[in-house]
Amino acid sequence: MLKNIFNLFYPEICICCNKNLVKTEKHICSDCLVGLPYTQHHKNLDNDLIKIFWGRTIIQSACSLFYYRKGGVVQKILRGIKYQDNKDVSTYLGRYFATILKDTVKEKQIDAVAAIPLHKSRIRKRGYNQSELIAQGMAEVLQIESCSMNLKRVIATKTQTQKGRIDRLDNVSNIFSVSNSNVLKSKHILLVDDVITTGATIESCANEILKIEGCKVSIASLAFAKN
Repeated sequence: MLKNIFNLFYPEICICCNKNLVKTEKHICSDCLVGLPYTQHHKNLDNDLIKIFWGRTIIQSACSLFYYRKGGVVQKILRGIKYQDNKDVSTYLGRYFATILKDTVKEKQIDAVAAIPLHKSRIRKRGYNQSELIAQGMAEVLQIESCSMNLKRVIATKTQTQKGRIDRLDNVSNIFSVSNSNVLKSKHILLVDDVITTGATIESCANEILKIEGCKVSIASLAFAKN
């Protein structure tokens, strides 16, 4: 009753269009959810995302939920979860993504999820890692373990936003470490990030995981900024 009274005066609104949500909706209204630019990567494992890693590192599969376009609604969503403390939205989208990937994860025999880590200085400033929240939501639905705590970003890098592909690769070279390799040994890890552009950051992290005996890596991100 109290929740209904609260919602009467402070209704939950869609993060995309700002319309009031109905009881069956969460964070994003049904119209906006249907209209988002889905990649359909899970239906085509030789998709445009995994192709950017060909010849660079060994990735078993790669999938993004949405295409990212500058000025588009996906950019608005990502800004919200990254800079506006929308932690619940991160977890919600992780759960939603996982429902779409269930069959693929089972087919690929993925054992655990792990998020691309932020440096501790960035965590202090922002208060949370949005990619870790996405990974947590995915782990809940997929019913597999989360190994995010075993990945560390040991060097604080500058933003990648205005950098080209070569500069991005230089910027993220050797910036990750694995704190307990035994936890990841012989496992197939689903490496999770919020958005992939050139793939430089996630490639660097994947390469550290692939140094561990018997490890395999697949990739999942909420968005892919296709060139």
